[in-house]
Amino acid sequence: MNRIGALTKKGWAILVLFGLAIVVGAGLVLDRTNIGVKATEAVKQSSGSTNPIHVCVVTWGGYAGGQYFNGGFKASKDSRYWDDYKILVDFPVIDDFNASRLAYKSGECNLMWQTADALSTEVGNLINAGFHPVVAFQSDWSRGGDAVVVVRGINSFNELRGKRVAVAFGTPSHTFLLRMLQAANMSLKDITVVEVASAIDAATAFKAGRVDAAVVWSPDDQDCVQNVPGSKVLTSTREATHIIADIFYAERDWVQSHQRELASLIEGWMRGAAEINNDPKAKEKAVAILAAGLNQAEDLMRNAINNARLTTYGDNVNFFNLKGNATGVTGEMLYLETGKLFEQNTNLVSHMPSWREITDLTALRSITSLTGREHAAESGERYEVATQTERVAPALSVKPAPVHFETGSAVLSETDKSLIDLAFVPIARSYSNRIRIEGNTDSTGSREVNRRLSEARARSVRDYLVQMYQIDPNRFVVVGNGPDKPVASNDTPDGRAKNRRTEFQLIGAPSK
Repeated sequence: MNRIGALTKKGWAILVLFGLAIVVGAGLVLDRTNIGVKATEAVKQSSGSTNPIHVCVVTWGGYAGGQYFNGGFKASKDSRYWDDYKILVDFPVIDDFNASRLAYKSGECNLMWQTADALSTEVGNLINAGFHPVVAFQSDWSRGGDAVVVVRGINSFNELRGKRVAVAFGTPSHTFLLRMLQAANMSLKDITVVEVASAIDAATAFKAGRVDAAVVWSPDDQDCVQNVPGSKVLTSTREATHIIADIFYAERDWVQSHQRELASLIEGWMRGAAEINNDPKAKEKAVAILAAGLNQAEDLMRNAINNARLTTYGDNVNFFNLKGNATGVTGEMLYLETGKLFEQNTNLVSHMPSWREITDLTALRSITSLTGREHAAESGERYEVATQTERVAPALSVKPAPVHFETGSAVLSETDKSLIDLAFVPIARSYSNRIRIEGNTDSTGSREVNRRLSEARARSVRDYLVQMYQIDPNRFVVVGNGPDKPVASNDTPDGRAKNRRTEFQLIGAPSK
């Protein structure tokens, strides 16, 4: 009989206790080393986190990537999030804005929806209240989900002057209205604003005949048109392609303490978005999930998904300029440009922290597995040469160019270029409509000379935008009217000065 076999029960007990002490001691030592941290993390990952990540949302198709990957709105171990990442995710639906923010402040929501364009109206107030929200990722672009409906007789943004317009303040609808007025060289002071609580209420006011126009959600836009004879959709985010971008923010402390879980959430979400974007069967599955989770008809949910661009990992890289070579509109541009509009037109902005202060992209940067065409950023707009019909199509908006050419010259000064940067570039980036640049002169001198000079001036504005901002040259229509389209009398110096102008116009629907 060996020594172990000869031990008494008491001896065995002593050995067991001794062994446990060694294990516990080793664990304490390891826990203070990188090896211990990695080992602890490995155990956590293998067992999974049983505390769900609460992602608070509204009734909107742009969040389909995450909900589809989750297999529904409720946290479940039957989801791909659990199978692939060992995390649980649920999507509480809180359509009431104020109620959702109370839920965020109480900790019931780990991640909260917002749009980058309207973020300036909220983030300062949260910081003042002791919170520290940071943006973690982008989920979608609105591409038809927001629209402006108008009564009979209104055919352009400029014709909203003096009209009653219903809009929900501090929301993406408000952003849309501000951008639209900007394109028409107008502000909120040029219209009669009817403030409502939500886009749904805006549609109700329009159908009741209380307003001439309203900023609404789809499918309420079609409901408005069907119920108000002669009305129509003036424009939507199908044309205003880069105005409204949904993002999700969370408390900085939560983000820093949940890096693995957050990266897993984002990666799964982006995988889901890529599948829906590329596979009709995946889209139909997503439609069924949204219909069940939001208690809506499948046709409505199909339209809801089609009214958004579900953003991929590549789109996020571009939106947050992770590689320093972003093209098009970035989140920072939206935040700063629309924040400035809100500051100029409302009292909703308490203060605007820098974009760097209110973003934490550590989790997004840690994702390395999403490669391939399905995860790439969407390509930019490409246009064919404008047809004659498109060249003469009515303008949706007209904005005079703040440039002043030297007599007989079509050369832009450096000051003129800076003015174009401020006045035109945000509009060109926000909308996908064709752009018509019209040059005009007074009646002094030869009509033919004036026509050639006005066209040369319009072309110089076009060439600058193409060269500086890589805008597709086929997108532009250049027109030289000479003295043929006066806006004032040529009999006075003041009238002639008004007629010597260059106009920037959005025309028709995009040609793709």
